[in-house]
Amino acid sequence: MTENKKAPNYLQALIPLIGLILMLGSSVYLFGEDSSYGGNQIALLCSAAIAALISFRNGYTWQEVEQGIVDGISVALGAVLIILMVGSLIGTWLLSGIVPAMIYYGLEILDPSWFYAASCVICAIIALAIGSSWTTAATIGVALIGVAMGMGMSVEITAGAIISGAYFGDKMSPLSDTTNLAPAVSGTELFAHIRYMSWTSFPAIILSVILFTILGFGAESAADLSKLESMQTELATIFNISPIILFPLLILFALAIMKKPALPTIFIGALVGAVWAVIFQPDLIQTLARSGSSSIVGGFEVVWLALATGVEINASNDDLTSLISGGGMGSMVNTVWLIISAMTFGAVMETTGLLQKLIEGILKSVKTTGNLILSTILTGFGTNLLTADQYMAIVLPGRMFRNAYKKQGLDPRVLSRSLESSGTVTSALIPWNTCGAYMFSVLGVYPLAYAPYAFFLVIVPLLAIIYGYTNFKILRLEPEHQ
Repeated sequence: MTENKKAPNYLQALIPLIGLILMLGSSVYLFGEDSSYGGNQIALLCSAAIAALISFRNGYTWQEVEQGIVDGISVALGAVLIILMVGSLIGTWLLSGIVPAMIYYGLEILDPSWFYAASCVICAIIALAIGSSWTTAATIGVALIGVAMGMGMSVEITAGAIISGAYFGDKMSPLSDTTNLAPAVSGTELFAHIRYMSWTSFPAIILSVILFTILGFGAESAADLSKLESMQTELATIFNISPIILFPLLILFALAIMKKPALPTIFIGALVGAVWAVIFQPDLIQTLARSGSSSIVGGFEVVWLALATGVEINASNDDLTSLISGGGMGSMVNTVWLIISAMTFGAVMETTGLLQKLIEGILKSVKTTGNLILSTILTGFGTNLLTADQYMAIVLPGRMFRNAYKKQGLDPRVLSRSLESSGTVTSALIPWNTCGAYMFSVLGVYPLAYAPYAFFLVIVPLLAIIYGYTNFKILRLEPEHQ
């Protein structure tokens, strides 16, 4: 701290955070599940302005604050580019039938004799394919809730199975925005982050499926599966579906296993999806093309727009339409807006010393790796409680604890996994969080009712804490990187 700058006190550090909590609460109250589409961004930027005003009182100049904002946003630019490219990949993979084929084959494994476990696995497969727990819950999840009601089975357990599978797929998918955000905040690489998360995610989903299988023992299974069967039939009508269509998925996984950079890997996946669309879905492309255009020009335009703005494929019901429509870079603009707003707030808090003041008390008691990971997970959960937003629960703890992990010689992947183990998975357990409110709105089951059965969301943070205290699979920096 230079002579003309005063160190902030705890009250000054708390004022922007209190302002953020009040404004985010107002945003959720006014806009509900749509609060992340503008309301939360304004709250973040106004809170950043409050922090900047306090910093001026402490001797900082606007130029210093502005440079801090630029530096803070630059941390997330890699993730922003990847997220935009993910939008293109989703667009071409929908158009080419890759995502619909994964949904089609996922529904094949549904067996009423193990309905809860099957629901979890199906949602995991679909969320892995599309990178969105929300879309999975709002489409296949709604259908599975209807089937459970028709079978006379527990909708609370079914909702827990749907959310467990959806969040596993969301966490492990390179198409997910939170999965891209966590490594960007912590300073690691996307596919390295996903591989490292597998040490907690796969044991957690396996344990979850076992528990759902046990819960399903002896359950009556006189089910009417006509809703899901009709969905399969219509998918096969709209798209040419065969196992060969899934080949680009193998290419993407192969490049990830070979540790190729995420941005070119996803770009290659998007381009291969475009080629696959031309080869395997020519009839669909012609139906989407503008009337009057030639087959070549019209097809080229449809594929181009799939990369840029996504696709809109109409089905017989709104649920299926929303499942097979979307994508494109344009669909990711709101997520980018939210990330930039969150990084702006975090950057102002960090540059002006307000963030460091907030965590002084926490870090005084942190002496071991286990304590550090526990503190990160509790802070992420607390941020979900207070700010009602999973993006904030990733960004704020990420900024707060990043240097602490470096000082303990821990690899950034340890931080990124801890952020996902708290910020991402616990969000759906909180009724007033945007994720919990959304799940309630689409599934019709209150979060506190399905929480005891959302096994994956509880097991993941517990495993992360256990690993921290036992030093199991805790990566450390090489001496030259410390």
